[in-house]
Amino acid sequence: MYKVDLNCDMGESFGLYELGNDEEMMQYITSANIACGFHAGDPHVIRKTVELAKKYDVGIGAHPGFPDLLGFGRRYMTCTPSEIKDYVMYQVGALREFCSAANVSIQHCKPHGALFMKAAEDKALARAILETLHEMDPQMIIFALNQSELLEEAIKMGVPVAKEVYSDREHTESGSIVLTRRGTVISDYEAMAQRVVRMVKEEKVITHDGKDASIKAETICIHGDTPGASILAKKIVEALKESGIEIVPIKKMIF
Repeated sequence: MYKVDLNCDMGESFGLYELGNDEEMMQYITSANIACGFHAGDPHVIRKTVELAKKYDVGIGAHPGFPDLLGFGRRYMTCTPSEIKDYVMYQVGALREFCSAANVSIQHCKPHGALFMKAAEDKALARAILETLHEMDPQMIIFALNQSELLEEAIKMGVPVAKEVYSDREHTESGSIVLTRRGTVISDYEAMAQRVVRMVKEEKVITHDGKDASIKAETICIHGDTPGASILAKKIVEALKESGIEIVPIKKMIF
């Protein structure tokens, strides 16, 4: 039996600015990556998103990023490992208290944007994130790209890790992703859903430059701010079920 987790970045609204449709997406996913205030989100949004995840029985994850509200955390910053540790602990700690108040717990952590991409290539930064999570909760799962430094260091350190792939971003031949879409824009949701099925069952994906690359999918990201995200999510769920793939929270696959 094939199994996979579906995750989505959530809680990225801020003040009067609304981003994504969190409640609609909650119906289709099994894990939610909740922004913690540095790249997006605010205290009220965090609380509301935690409550939504609890309502739909969705696993909760921290989604920490660089302190970059203006750039939505997609701009690279030069930070020391010590600074990264403090940034991650501050953000995950904030989310943990909202979870505690709602009587739920944090299942996983998925760094956001530029922090995630930098951790995929920078061993010292990757270790800083992993050491912080291990100090906070040794059972907290980290999401990581295939063949990334974050994945390799997590395995070495014994930190629970899940290999993440993307439904709505192009992958590179190494298993990484193109942070901003630059290949052909895909509007065929059925084709995108079948691409996800292939990643799970065949462990293969066509890259942005047309190559057929190997990839391992344990959790699949669907961005809530992607145009037509809820349509895509529904199509993916349908395609996975029709292909005999069980959709489960990542903690049920890792532990």
